[in-house]
Amino acid sequence: METQDNKRQRSFKNLSIKDSLLGQLEKLNYQVPTPIQHQLIPIAIKGEDVIGIAQTGTGKTLAFAIPIIQKIADNKGQALVIAPTRELALQIEETFKKIGFAFGLKTVVLIGGTPMGPQIRQIKNRYHVIIATPGRLLDHLTQKTLLLDKVQTLILDEADRMLDMGFEPDIKKIFAQLKDQDLQTMLFSATMPVSIARIANKYLKKPLRIEISPAGSTARDIAQEIFIVTQGKKEDLLKNLLEKNKDSVLIFCRTKFGVKKIAKNLRLWGHTADEIHSNRSLAQRRQALAGFKSGRYKILVATDIASRGIDVTAISLVINYDLPEQPEDYVHRIGRTGRAGLSGKAISFVPPEQKYNIKVIEKLIKTNLPIKTVQGITQQPDTSNFVSQKKSRQKRRRSFSKKYRR
Repeated sequence: METQDNKRQRSFKNLSIKDSLLGQLEKLNYQVPTPIQHQLIPIAIKGEDVIGIAQTGTGKTLAFAIPIIQKIADNKGQALVIAPTRELALQIEETFKKIGFAFGLKTVVLIGGTPMGPQIRQIKNRYHVIIATPGRLLDHLTQKTLLLDKVQTLILDEADRMLDMGFEPDIKKIFAQLKDQDLQTMLFSATMPVSIARIANKYLKKPLRIEISPAGSTARDIAQEIFIVTQGKKEDLLKNLLEKNKDSVLIFCRTKFGVKKIAKNLRLWGHTADEIHSNRSLAQRRQALAGFKSGRYKILVATDIASRGIDVTAISLVINYDLPEQPEDYVHRIGRTGRAGLSGKAISFVPPEQKYNIKVIEKLIKTNLPIKTVQGITQQPDTSNFVSQKKSRQKRRRSFSKKYRR
């Protein structure tokens, strides 16, 4: 755990940041850089390529935004930031606007769920930073409504998630558009699977690796627990846990159908809740997130794909109602709590037949997850009957577990 002495030794003033930008940071009450900001900013200002391994909530957006803003203030080209989802792209834009407005910084956001026309009109105006999701960025490149010839800095944020979502071919096409340029590239990821290493080896130039925490690790300030519970008892367990928690809660389900069902039940139980999933429009998703941030909704239910960019400091509890499809997503999910130095809690509901999946997660995060019980609802650890004797269930478990293998 970081000590107060260590924090006091860090300052934005010795990170090669120019006085004008330092003054803006002070006005916005940024006083002590986070570990990733302290390590990354001077390296990025020098123009080095970087691989950054960091959890969500560590301040990495500001860490790459500051060098980009300083570079653009010196009239050194444009920047392109690629993010896996619309929500994360909009969150990144907020950071750039907050820091860069005093310098006349202009951004353009290219994401799906909104018409191309207004985006094309924005592109025709002067801009400094392009923030985009891979699919919509390629749409513009294919239709020749966007040129990347002035881009000198490329950011791949949450790259592991982009590859999990099947964007690797898109990323390669984007790099092909930039192949003749003198490019500084920074890649950020919470985990370091082989696919990310392959991208880094092919496209980055002698990158410096900054690892704030070991790849796949989870924040120390997050208490993690699991409950062994059958599918039919999950709702009872959820109701029981929420009766004891009065603070903000983020619940993850695998499917949009599951999200809708849980959100509906929560409202029937008297909770203020909203939902984020791919069937909701961008405006609806932004409204739900704004309501969650403001406290209008105490509970937000989300799928993995729709949840990227949920940057709410005071989430006290994350519940994995369903285990994620990929073990790395466990790290991303629970990283939504325990942010900005606050403590948090993460609880996972584990059906008896999914013991293998938990073992893979434990291996990834290098932590044994304690099993908790609720009398009459969950199973005891020693009688959980993890291993089914029925061949059909064994076959189903093996098939599901393939998604967790690397």
